[in-house]
Amino acid sequence: MEKRLAKAKDLLRQEGLDGILVQSPANRRYLSGFTGTAGSLLITGGESIILTDFRYTRQAKGQCSLFRVLEYQNDVWETLCGLLKEHGIKRLGFEDGFITYRQYFRMKERLDDAVPIPLDEGLNLLRMVKDEAEICLLRTASQISEEALGHVMQMIRPGVTEREISTALETYMIQAGCSGPAFEFIVASGKRSAMPHGTASDKKIEYGDFVTIDFGGKYEGYCSDMTRTFVVGKCSSRHKEVYDTVLTAQLTAQESIKAGITGRDADAVARNIIKEAGYGRYFGHGLGHGVGLKIHEAPTLSPKGDIVLRPGMAVTVEPGVYIEDFGGVRIEDLVIVREDGVENLNKMGKELTVL
Repeated sequence: MEKRLAKAKDLLRQEGLDGILVQSPANRRYLSGFTGTAGSLLITGGESIILTDFRYTRQAKGQCSLFRVLEYQNDVWETLCGLLKEHGIKRLGFEDGFITYRQYFRMKERLDDAVPIPLDEGLNLLRMVKDEAEICLLRTASQISEEALGHVMQMIRPGVTEREISTALETYMIQAGCSGPAFEFIVASGKRSAMPHGTASDKKIEYGDFVTIDFGGKYEGYCSDMTRTFVVGKCSSRHKEVYDTVLTAQLTAQESIKAGITGRDADAVARNIIKEAGYGRYFGHGLGHGVGLKIHEAPTLSPKGDIVLRPGMAVTVEPGVYIEDFGGVRIEDLVIVREDGVENLNKMGKELTVL
């Protein structure tokens, strides 16, 4: 935690700030360890403070050893403004990507002499490179996900609804140690599998359907994210062609990822393979995204992904082909970028499986 807080203080100095206000749950937890739902961090060049209310004071004292804990009574801004004056803070960095338009103007009204300075993605980017403790949590979350899918695969058959599959996955994962889902699960079958974000419905699985399952859980705050696509009952030559195209793109792109390339470079590898196979117009999203305390975070693997990948970054590799009135395929692994390649957190096979 000390290294994380040191990174925030480095950012403070780089931006010429007197203090940083942190209110988003992910950054708050990353920098302090606090898991409550109400709390604000004030980080200065010297002292670091967490402001919370009566409900969380004891919790904050137990979790935030590097922070002075202050309990506010009615209005956090009243207490905060007193601290700004106490520490002589004139330039206060804030998370402009998190607070609402209304909150921003309320903040400006209450800050007196302090000037709010937007940090853009500055704080969020601190979370890009994971330490070994974070990677361990990502591994556990991914392991639970794979166990859940292995358990649920036996129930994927004609007559079972997408929602029943989604519910079974979530139930297993919670019983296995996850606090809950990392996002609303995608379980899309038949023609619905052509919807990249086709969340589970009451549609029943039918003979000959593609079934795409994109899901993940949260373990100690950290997310897993994986996708597998199956065929139920009978696999046609078209099923196989589309699936093999996506699998080749996924495997080849994954093999290309290592420290030093950009997200754009990795995306191009998969995109070119899919384009050469004649399915370029059916791949409409990026190759992947960062994963950590949030299910979508930096860096991105896409045509706009200009961040250079570094060891310790956790990213998904998930190309897809989605053909309206037929179906779609997506295959996704969560990997850790290393110097000369990746560590794949997903061990489950990706060969075409007919259930």
